[in-house]
Amino acid sequence: MFCKDKDLSGAARARRQGHHSPAPQRPASLLLVDEDVEFSQMLSIYLRGQGFQVATETDGADAIGAALAREYDAIILGATLPSVDGIAVLRQIRRYRDVPVIMLTAEGSRAERIAGLELGADDYLDKPCDPRELAARRRAGRRRQARAGGMASALAMGGLVLYPQFRKAYQNEAALPLTAAEFNVLQLLLQAGGTVLSKDELTRHALGRRRESYDRSVDVHISKIRQKLQAGSGSAVEIETVRGVGYCLRTVG
Repeated sequence: MFCKDKDLSGAARARRQGHHSPAPQRPASLLLVDEDVEFSQMLSIYLRGQGFQVATETDGADAIGAALAREYDAIILGATLPSVDGIAVLRQIRRYRDVPVIMLTAEGSRAERIAGLELGADDYLDKPCDPRELAARRRAGRRRQARAGGMASALAMGGLVLYPQFRKAYQNEAALPLTAAEFNVLQLLLQAGGTVLSKDELTRHALGRRRESYDRSVDVHISKIRQKLQAGSGSAVEIETVRGVGYCLRTVG
């Protein structure tokens, strides 16, 4: 099965975006982890004023304990922390939790961004970040989850099945572990039904933001999804790169 040319009709956009109204939600709970006490205090005050529930940690070891002690809707994680650095904290979180994680990285540090994304971070923000942008990204993430929760039917292709309502994925009936961002990307590709989606579209709808110049977030998420699909036995689905355009799902064999 080959990728299809992009269909920009209203019907295609409706299939891709859905028309489900989000249900009322409880306040989102966030764990904010950063060594800069003044920055954390400023950011947490703003986020609480925007209706978020915020817990804070300044130490890497304490952050691991806090992240595993309860379930948060998202974790905002600084890359530089005392005792255990942010990358090591992320590695431990990903062993037990698929909670959305946004890394706070040094401005212009591509190495930190890529390292975080490779280990399962869902997105990143340069530090110091704009509190309004952080709040907007989390609201967008909550809206995506609410829309997915309203989709009762499964999405399937060639042995790959996603249940948006439960945020669960299976390949040949075996559980497919995905981070929140990976699930969003794969869900969009399945909804597109073989239609090519651009990196701009995937960034906007899966990550909830505009794609920046030299932004490799989607590429890294696609690479991780491919690795997980290939690790399963007898995968009949693969993600195809359409050079200069984007990505699509297709069946193989």
